[in-house]
Amino acid sequence: ALYRNTDISNIYLTKSSPRSQYHIMMYYSNTVYLCWHYLADAVREGRNQYERAFGISSKDPFQAMYRSEEEMLKFMAGQNSVWGICGRDVLAAFDLSPFRQIYDLGGGGGALAQECVSLYPNSTVTIYDLPKVVQVAKERFVPPEERRITFHEGDFFNNSIPESELYILSKILHDWDDYKCRQLLAKVYKACKPGGGVLLVESVLNEDKSGPLETQLYSMNMLVQTEGKERTAAEYSKLLEAAGFREIQVKRTGKLYDAVLGRK
Repeated sequence: ALYRNTDISNIYLTKSSPRSQYHIMMYYSNTVYLCWHYLADAVREGRNQYERAFGISSKDPFQAMYRSEEEMLKFMAGQNSVWGICGRDVLAAFDLSPFRQIYDLGGGGGALAQECVSLYPNSTVTIYDLPKVVQVAKERFVPPEERRITFHEGDFFNNSIPESELYILSKILHDWDDYKCRQLLAKVYKACKPGGGVLLVESVLNEDKSGPLETQLYSMNMLVQTEGKERTAAEYSKLLEAAGFREIQVKRTGKLYDAVLGRK
């Protein structure tokens, strides 16, 4: 008897495939699923379950996610694999070519930034992330010859955000409660150049929260792993408007993630 991969497993499961989802599946299996063991506790308590799953503080989700270099690498590689199949869809949902100067806040391993400079060759993207994340992104994920991608080390809650024409927040707001989202968006609005904007990349819930099923499952992921939740288009619009953004548009991509654009 002979065994071989199916066409789909060759595309999505083999490490060598450019569209491989191996890393994100391993991250879900070895980290996220361990938090799901305590789903009932998360529902009762309304907080993430790092303390029970790993014996580490649940107060700072990213300190928990980045608790070792190995864990950080797994998370970053996993996020990159997602943008390998979804990145172009969210970046092409709106014509972003007028924005030449872009900051990718919490840009991690840089896969979305690489998709962005590929799709909009006249733009430059700065990945803004924690110093240890930036270091790993430079060493492991973003080729040094890619001159259109630069880096800025910082914590966007506690450090200043430089001026730019467009800010991308991909899968950032769903990590935090409404108060922290408003706090961050207010800082982004203040730093944003007049005529500029912010692009939110999130999995958007139906207005009655009846689906999509994947988004509901992501919201449960947020419960067991972070301080946040998935939101509806109206909820994201309300957060953007509270920060001062106007002309808010929402585009559903038909894929895992959708795009919301607000202008200053």
